[in-house]
Amino acid sequence: MVAQETSGFDPRVEERLQALGALEILDTPPEREFDLVAQLAAELLGCPIAMVSLIDAQRQWFKARYGLQISETPLEQSFCRVPVRLNRPLLVPDAQADPQFRDHPLVKGDPNIRFYAGVPLRIAAQPDRDPVPIGTLCAIDNQAHGARPHDLRVLEGLGQVLEALLAARLSEARARHVAEQYGQALVEKGRLHRQLQQAERLAQIGSWRFTLADGQVEWSPQLYAIYELPPGSVITSEEAYSFFPPEDRARLQDAVDQAVSTNSGFDVEVTLVTAMLQERRVRSIGEVESRDGQPVAVFGVFQDITERHELESALREAADVDELTRLGSRKRCNAHLDQTIARCLAEGAPLALILIDLDHFKAVNDQCGHAAGDEVLRHAGQALRACWLAGSFAGRMGGDEFVLLLTEPDLLADLPGTMRRLLATLRQEVQCAGARAPIQVSGTLGAAWLSADCADRATLMSRADQALYRAKNAVRGTAAIAGQDGALIET
Repeated sequence: MVAQETSGFDPRVEERLQALGALEILDTPPEREFDLVAQLAAELLGCPIAMVSLIDAQRQWFKARYGLQISETPLEQSFCRVPVRLNRPLLVPDAQADPQFRDHPLVKGDPNIRFYAGVPLRIAAQPDRDPVPIGTLCAIDNQAHGARPHDLRVLEGLGQVLEALLAARLSEARARHVAEQYGQALVEKGRLHRQLQQAERLAQIGSWRFTLADGQVEWSPQLYAIYELPPGSVITSEEAYSFFPPEDRARLQDAVDQAVSTNSGFDVEVTLVTAMLQERRVRSIGEVESRDGQPVAVFGVFQDITERHELESALREAADVDELTRLGSRKRCNAHLDQTIARCLAEGAPLALILIDLDHFKAVNDQCGHAAGDEVLRHAGQALRACWLAGSFAGRMGGDEFVLLLTEPDLLADLPGTMRRLLATLRQEVQCAGARAPIQVSGTLGAAWLSADCADRATLMSRADQALYRAKNAVRGTAAIAGQDGALIET
């Protein structure tokens, strides 16, 4: 497609610059993956020059270049800004014969461009935004070529590989920034820091293609490395699927079958068990290759996202689990309470909420130090994770305040007895150096039942809190149940 204009305002320039900034790619050293794609583009189109060009605010910078020594040019001298601005491929069979380009300085002078073919490279700066063109994959010759649409199809296929590389880089950058923001909350800071350093490198990606008629498989060397197979090994599509656990194998096969039947693409994450029995998380992106409107092959890339997957899992755990007590965090408590209340109301199942305050915890901190206070909290966490409470949910709301959600019939059948046992397990004696007597730490409990007039988290928490303070104001280390005024539970 020949461009209809060569100048004008680019309406998405801010989005493009934002995407380039998020990629953190400008002025980075050469990378083999990009260089190989540029070389392949030049060889397939029969051109002496090919480039992976990125359009910055005032310049065109080359992430990869084949047959060219310079690393950037001023933006006003760029052919590539045209397909970027128009967001569509540009094919110029003979620039000297084209009235739109014949007076261009790079046509009239060195390097005397006659032929140009370029396709835009697109990336989504934000998950909820459409991809924006940030540069091109282009091929240049000082000899005119015939108008061959095949050239653009070749460039578009290679451009998809480049877009996958760029998307991988963007994913790693996002994961790195998330890790930096939440690093202080992670339990294993050292391990995650090493993962962060590893995530700074470009994710490993291998390309693949198989024909639908005979199942012939073509793999790049890097895909063999991901599978941990010797390069060049003969493998069928069925054998390739066998490296996935049954559920993931079915998901991947369904994605491929759906793509073939609808002539569309797919993007799935699955688990791969390598030839060396190493489990990896991979992202598979694929598309259908058609001929005369009929699918003939499926091609795409595999990206090893194991480190990113583990990092995201660790971040989710850090957000959901209290680091000190290993109980649910406040955020996790609120979400779990809402979900469980809704389920119990729908099923007509019983539910009781117990709020717990630790008595004399401040005295431990003041007299014995925060290290001793942390041990008191760990002991409380262990008590609330005890085997006899299996099936219940316990969380730390903050400070020395805890919540226990009971849904198990055996525990609910004798709620006073359950609370009495809990009071006993929460008691602990803290000996402070130089103190005359140990500090007796206990728990005071308040409970409330789910009922027709107490059917949401706020009301349930409020009633349990009222029962808690009734017990605390009477005798610390006891328990009370909402609706049973005056009746205290003691060990």
